[in-house]
Amino acid sequence: MTDKPTRDTTAEFQEALQNADGARYVLRLYVTGLTPRSLAAIQTTKRTCEEFLQGRYDLEVIDLSKHPALAEGEQIIATPTLVKQLPTPLRRLVGDLSDQERVLLGLDLRRHG
Repeated sequence: MTDKPTRDTTAEFQEALQNADGARYVLRLYVTGLTPRSLAAIQTTKRTCEEFLQGRYDLEVIDLSKHPALAEGEQIIATPTLVKQLPTPLRRLVGDLSDQERVLLGLDLRRHG
């Protein structure tokens, strides 16, 4: 009988958890013009990112009135749309982004429960 090296699964789990919590988020917010709705979406998204992802996110705001071809290429059918590109899986949140709990669930920062 040979001795197999033992694995410290607790340490592996802790490391995986730490890496997941430290993940960098890559987000794109698609808006149309500088309407009150667009400005509110930008403001609430930035506030949520600063509160829950401080120093761990890249947020790109894309105005589809200036770059309309991106809407088709990115399959954006309504604005505002927040797209979480990383970490995977890709997620899209469409419409009112003022419900912070909904946004946190959509970004996988809260678990259903």
